This record gives sequence, C-alpha cells and structure tokens, in this order.
Amino acid sequence: MIARVAAVAALVLTMGQAPAPKLADVELWRLDCGGVQVNDLNAFSDTLAYSGQKKRLVASCYLIRHGGDYLLWDTGLPEAVIGKPVSNTDAMSPILTTTIKKQLAQIGVKPEQIGRVGISHYHFDHTGQAAGFPAATLLIGKADADALNAGKPGTSTEPLKPWFGGGGKIEAVDADKDVFGDGSVTMLNLPGHTPGHHALLVLLKGKGPVLLSGDLAHFRENYDRNGVPPFNTDRAQTLASLDRFKQLAGNVKATVILQHEANDVAKLPAFPASAR
Repeated sequence: MIARVAAVAALVLTMGQAPAPKLADVELWRLDCGGVQVNDLNAFSDTLAYSGQKKRLVASCYLIRHGGDYLLWDTGLPEAVIGKPVSNTDAMSPILTTTIKKQLAQIGVKPEQIGRVGISHYHFDHTGQAAGFPAATLLIGKADADALNAGKPGTSTEPLKPWFGGGGKIEAVDADKDVFGDGSVTMLNLPGHTPGHHALLVLLKGKGPVLLSGDLAHFRENYDRNGVPPFNTDRAQTLASLDRFKQLAGNVKATVILQHEANDVAKLPAFPASAR
C-alpha cells in the first residue's frame, strides 16, 4: 500500500516536474457538519430522473493533519441551523446538531491550529462555519472567488467575511493545487457545479488515496449515472469533471467519498477515530 501511495505522489508531482519527496505523516478525520432532508430529489436532476423521491443527505467536512499542520476541508452548515425543525415539505431542509469546534475539542485541536480552510465551492452548506477560523488562509477556486467578489446570483460573501472584506489571507486556486508541496494533499480543479469547484485528493500511507468529491455529485446513483443538478453553472464542465474524477479514481485505485452520501462517508472511520 505504501508503495502504491508513493507512486501516486510521484505521479502528481511529475506533472509539476518536481521530485517526489518522502511521504509526510497524514491523518484524516470525517466531521459531522450537518445534513439535508431533500423532499424533491429532482432538485438534483435536470432530466427529472427522481420524480416523487426523497432522500436524506449528509453534509460532511474533513480535517486533515499534515505533520503538525491542519487543513479543514469544507465547513458545513452554519451554526444557526442548530435547533431548527426539519421540514417534510420544503424542497430542502437543513439539519445540524453539533459544531466543528466542538468536534475539534474532542481530539484536542484548537481553532487557532487550523492553518488552512479549503472550500470546495461557495454554497452555504460548505461555507457555514468557516468564519470560526479567521486566522486561517482560505483556499478557494479562483473562479468562485471572482463570482463572490462580483456578487453573482447564488453567491454570498457573508459566511466568508473574514476573507472577503475582512482582510484575511485568501489563496485563489486557478487549477490544481498541491497544498503542502509534497503531493500528499491536492485540490483538483473540477468546475461545473460552480465555476471554481474543486475536489480533494488525500494520500494516506495505510488506507491509500482518498478522493473527497466536494459537490461533483451528491449521491451514489447520480454519480453512477452522470446526473447533473439544474442549478449547476455549466453542464458540459460538470460532465467533463465527472469523467476526469472517475478516471483518476480508477487509475490510482482511490476510495471515493461523495461528501453528501452517508454510505460513502461511512467508508472512513467514525469520529473521533481517523484514517491514516
């Protein structure tokens, strides 16, 4: 397994013509960042594939330790959702029962230790608790940052105020991004859901490569059928990104985690345990 992960790291770094260094000690935790009761599943199909269907989605986010550095990948629903009743009639009803900070406290990680907050895209269920880590560098797709700065429809800088208008450090990611410089954690440019949407590839010595999807697909059937939500910003880009993601997953034999699919999230150890 270590040899395969090293080979993947070498492949990722070869694209940048850099030598493959020794793999860092990387650890991955799945965090409970809420859920969504979807009462009209056609909200995720521009071909109306799910008429009359409902589904409970999860809203997962992730903590990655790279040596002594921490990256928080996505930040789930806002804390204000806690205590709100679940609707069985609204198209989508958000659910939240705990916070990221409470979970970090369980494993002895302080908010100020989070050096980077990586956002797969600007939707509210992925940015909701980001402001709780204002000292972190925000990693976000450049096209998403541009859309936020321009106030494009469907965007809001409110959850990201420490960085958009607050003076926090932003790193706008235009393509793929080797987060720590050693190929162990890579943001993957996969636009279509939003203009600057990214997924995350994490190389673990024991478990092997793990692909965190962002919102490339929201549940397994939609992923398998290349379904496209009607609210995606570009259908053709979505399909091209799905193709790239699936080919990459197969080539490196990655564990694919669709971040809104409970069965996928369950491929990782239940918190507070971690994957390594």
